[in-house]
Amino acid sequence: MAPKMSKRRLPDMLLEQGLVTEEQLRECISVQRATGQTLPRILVERGYLSEEDLVVTLSEQLGIPHIRVANYNIPKEVLAEVPETLARQHIMLPISITGDVLTLAMSNPLNIMALDDLHMLTSYDIEPVVAVESEIQAAIEKNYGGGKAQDLYDELVKDPAHGAELKVIQEEEEIINVSELENGAEDEPVKRLVNLVLYNAMELGASDIHLEPFEKMVRLRYRVDGSLQEAKGPPKNLQPNVIARLKILSGCRIDEHRLPQDGRFRIRYSNRDIDFRVAYLPCKYGEKVVMRVLDKNTLLLDIEKLGFEKQPTSAFQEALKLPHGMILMTGPTGSGKTTTLYSALNKLNSIDRNIVTVEDPIEYELFGVNQVQVHASIGLTFAEALREILRQDPDVVMVGEIRDHETADVAVKAALTGHLVLSTLHTNDASGVFPRLIDMGVEPFLVQSSVALAAAQRLLKRVCPHCREPVRVPQDVLERVQYVPSEDDGGPAEFVRGAGCSKCNDTGYKGRIGVIEAMPNYPSIQELVMNRASGNQIKAAATQAGMRTLRQNALSKAARGITTIEQVLEHTTAD
Repeated sequence: MAPKMSKRRLPDMLLEQGLVTEEQLRECISVQRATGQTLPRILVERGYLSEEDLVVTLSEQLGIPHIRVANYNIPKEVLAEVPETLARQHIMLPISITGDVLTLAMSNPLNIMALDDLHMLTSYDIEPVVAVESEIQAAIEKNYGGGKAQDLYDELVKDPAHGAELKVIQEEEEIINVSELENGAEDEPVKRLVNLVLYNAMELGASDIHLEPFEKMVRLRYRVDGSLQEAKGPPKNLQPNVIARLKILSGCRIDEHRLPQDGRFRIRYSNRDIDFRVAYLPCKYGEKVVMRVLDKNTLLLDIEKLGFEKQPTSAFQEALKLPHGMILMTGPTGSGKTTTLYSALNKLNSIDRNIVTVEDPIEYELFGVNQVQVHASIGLTFAEALREILRQDPDVVMVGEIRDHETADVAVKAALTGHLVLSTLHTNDASGVFPRLIDMGVEPFLVQSSVALAAAQRLLKRVCPHCREPVRVPQDVLERVQYVPSEDDGGPAEFVRGAGCSKCNDTGYKGRIGVIEAMPNYPSIQELVMNRASGNQIKAAATQAGMRTLRQNALSKAARGITTIEQVLEHTTAD
């Protein structure tokens, strides 16, 4: 736990030592209230107090050691215990770990909240030592990050061989010199930095890249296997040039920094083309950039190879054989709905079928499929595009998302007039599709007649194959999670966990696997839909008719050692 600190205030200590006057303190406290800066930083910046005097005072008054952090070579495993963002936020640096004690250098050891937060995060007892703030900040820059990224950032900032210093565009400037920004974005160091960010995403197998501007830093995070991981971000002074470079690549306006923008670009990596979908969002300290990585080579276009259980796979395949009706996918963003729908389209894609899609955005290009991009700003909405598509003599139509009554109405009518319609809808599970469409204003008899299959999907993390180990799950736990052995388990249950290794970055997981529940339009649920029954009532009737739920299918994967009970509980709800 965090140690108990003296309840004496820093101003009282400084006054007692005669290091500052009451007038200087009142002035700096007033500035502190107005700006939010720390009192020690204001005192030092105004020249009323030296950093060394501050450190010695805190050390003597609190009875804790003071150190020079520049002399320490900190192991990576120690640094890993304190996230870089937390270290920068509270100006602190882990020094060493001895048993259950983490020694932490701080510029302000009176920051009890920081100590408590770190204790909760790491479970170590925290032993603070005091150090000069500027030295801690320099040590943070030196120790966090590393590898090729750190080398390149240092080279970009310091190496004069790269030519003239880049022009930094001030955030508060209303008029941006576009030509200067373009020149900065086209500088070879900036190009190399952006390429490195993209290359690292490919090496990590990331699905998204986040560049987030803050007051004194730019945070870089990669989403790997569904979780965000922090990496060394570009220097703050290169932020405008890096974002300008990305805007040039993605075809966006570099002189527009007040409105959101969207774009896309393509790179070549390991002899394959990778698409990036880029979204820019204006924030307080600059534009936040999120890049979705779209690697068609990782797209599984075979339903049989998606890893679904027997019942949902069979139900899905039977629905795809129907000449008309709606197949609706549900699930949160990033749950794999797009992959499943593209796999369905690939199965249906043949020379004797006319397939047209309307999407926002078009994530993957499929040969033989006519794909339409929504442009709401010029009136080409989902509903309007769908109306036009129905004049193109289609056999199969995919609508990226049913968002409103107008789109739902056109999609239902298309399904009732001889078209197979595939789309997505925002509900928690498959049974929620029916009441959701009714809530959108579609008549119950039309819903009951048009929906051929409702499905819900999630993505669960796979256990790392390099460090997987068997684990015994107590019977009472299995009962609480509602596990019942089934033939889909493939034999006796073999629950596992990942111990953590270098291959999985000590997470115990590597990759993800989809889990789905598929609800055909069973005769037993049709009357319930007509009577506007709740989703729970429809789900109960569907399970009695033979549907296996998300929880059941996820537990079968855990019983086969593909994922863990923890993942099942995190991504599915009790039946």
